[in-house]
Amino acid sequence: MQTIGLLGGMSWESSVEYYRIVNERVKERLGGLHSARCLLLSVDFAEIEVLMRTAQWEEITDRLIQAAQRLELAGADFLLICTNTMHKVAPQVQEAVGIPLLHIADATGAKIRAAGLHHVALLGTRATMVEPFYRQRLERNYGLKVTIPAEKEIEDINRIIFEELCRGRIEDASKRRYVSIMERMASAGAEGVILGCTEIGLLVGSADCPVPLFDTTQIHAEAAVDFALQ
Repeated sequence: MQTIGLLGGMSWESSVEYYRIVNERVKERLGGLHSARCLLLSVDFAEIEVLMRTAQWEEITDRLIQAAQRLELAGADFLLICTNTMHKVAPQVQEAVGIPLLHIADATGAKIRAAGLHHVALLGTRATMVEPFYRQRLERNYGLKVTIPAEKEIEDINRIIFEELCRGRIEDASKRRYVSIMERMASAGAEGVILGCTEIGLLVGSADCPVPLFDTTQIHAEAAVDFALQ
């Protein structure tokens, strides 16, 4: 079994899910008392959030590179960045280390194609939805049509992530808002919905969506176990 390097804390609410999933899947695969060999380096998300809000992406890149290099030095065989938005700087992080980085959009794109779908809706932080780094990777590498919500919906999705989910708050009204957005996008032609923020799965699940749901936290963590055990 290879050692999984988890670069987390963005937020720790979803990093807990990564740790739980990789250990549960290893136990399912190997049985007995087996658990995952993994290292977790958790950053202070308050500092990262300020840098995001003020568009200081060079500083974010430097910090994530330093964290990734520390995980490599500690013995990680490969890396996961446990957040969708920070994959904006994934190419720079990959260039700075000598071990593989499992890209969350690649794991998700492969899962969607395996399901035979072509048109998906993307929910996530504003950066993940609006900027091209995530959507273009899915479109170019996996031939997917990726649509994003309307502007007011984007505003609400992003606000709920940062003001509630990243703080451990689960609100019924916010769940209803997400469900209404997913239903509207499905009625507009989306064959599936990507939960493109690692906290969204804390709020909604497959039973809340009229089309297949792709929880990137689950998908990414399971891909890590596949890689670790190959």
